[in-house]
Amino acid sequence: MATDEEAMHEEAMHEDMDRKAPPQKLGGVRGMNDVLPVDEPLWRALDEAVADTMRAYGYQQIRTPIVEHTRLFVRGIGEVTDIVEKEMYSFTDSLNGEDLTLRPENTAGVVRAVIEHNLLYDGPKRLWYRGPMFRHERPQKGRYRQFHQVGAEALGLAGPDADAEVILLCQRLWDQLGLTGLSLEINSLGAADERRRHRAALVAYFEANADALDADARRRLHSNPLRILDTKNPEMRALVEAAPRLIEFLGDESLAHFEQLQALLRSQNLPFRINPRLVRGLDYYNLTVFEWVADIGGTPLTVCGGGRYDPLIEMLGGKPAPACGFALGVERVLELMREQAGVPAAAQCEVYVVHQGVGTLEAALQAAERLRDAGIDVLLHCGGGSFKSQFKRADASGASLALILGENELARNEASLKWLREPAGEARQQTLPLAGLADALIDLIAGDAGN
Repeated sequence: MATDEEAMHEEAMHEDMDRKAPPQKLGGVRGMNDVLPVDEPLWRALDEAVADTMRAYGYQQIRTPIVEHTRLFVRGIGEVTDIVEKEMYSFTDSLNGEDLTLRPENTAGVVRAVIEHNLLYDGPKRLWYRGPMFRHERPQKGRYRQFHQVGAEALGLAGPDADAEVILLCQRLWDQLGLTGLSLEINSLGAADERRRHRAALVAYFEANADALDADARRRLHSNPLRILDTKNPEMRALVEAAPRLIEFLGDESLAHFEQLQALLRSQNLPFRINPRLVRGLDYYNLTVFEWVADIGGTPLTVCGGGRYDPLIEMLGGKPAPACGFALGVERVLELMREQAGVPAAAQCEVYVVHQGVGTLEAALQAAERLRDAGIDVLLHCGGGSFKSQFKRADASGASLALILGENELARNEASLKWLREPAGEARQQTLPLAGLADALIDLIAGDAGN
């Protein structure tokens, strides 16, 4: 039996070994990716285009929590959906026992907020959002477990004019981003009674062809047969193609809504294709549904999807009110932007301040702060070093200009200015007085941009 002294010695040996062992390298969670600085200009370009486009259509931004009650999504999305059955990140709060979920989509959260804060009390609302969503699915290019969406929701508006507007909003966003090759597909899911008749016909049809159904289709047959139409199984393609079509069950009112939507899109010369097999993966849709599809890396993928969801507000406990909207997958749009436009240059600043010598750091710091006061983006060199090494950093920063403060410049109350990119006029380097430096630099930068 080990003595206390031996036990202490053994413990000390283990502690010594732990100190010598290198720490284990930690990686990110699979399917949840870092956005590195080199990609930030692309994200920023998309963010700015989205904000500008939403503003042009009178949409106001709303921000809802990432965590919601699980029952919100079970009730809103539908219990018999892939999202609720397989993909949600759900957990029980250890403090109060509540069942909570990381949001897999944001329409339900927006509607919950609209009901909770009575936002429709004074009329319709146009709202938009952006942010991360979470689904536990197989990661692939442009589709991750933490992914980002931008969405727009037009609440309290019942007509096809609102449907047309959200579709045209998407087209304007593609135009602003300079994206081409996106095709629009539309369909109508009709009203509840029409879907019930179609559902009964679908069930009868698939029951008569039960031997041809795969396991997923058999599971959905009586719970959500409409989702069988969205199968990705090529062996079921012919069977699905011959299934009863919902449009054949639409009544006069639903058909009029769909036909007026088409007329509005044609009036704006917006091409589209009617896809009678187009459905949405969420239970709350009715009437109009649409998708924007693009070729990404040689594969046709849905970039954006949406439609009308008139039942949802009442389903979540609010007073009945119509609504429509869409959500786009940010990562897929970014892939399109990379393919078609490339990644913008990641300039860290407009001006890089280099300095060397007695008293120059204080003067450089003062100059940098005054330039920032004037709205100029500035990087001040930190850490010392030769002018040569500092200029390497200045060039790598993407700055257009290097502002140079050495002992000679400081003695003359001046700063030297060197153009690191295309020069303004013929002057590649010049001097400026420290007094009024910001105004002089603004004039130079504006003049260079005009050239």
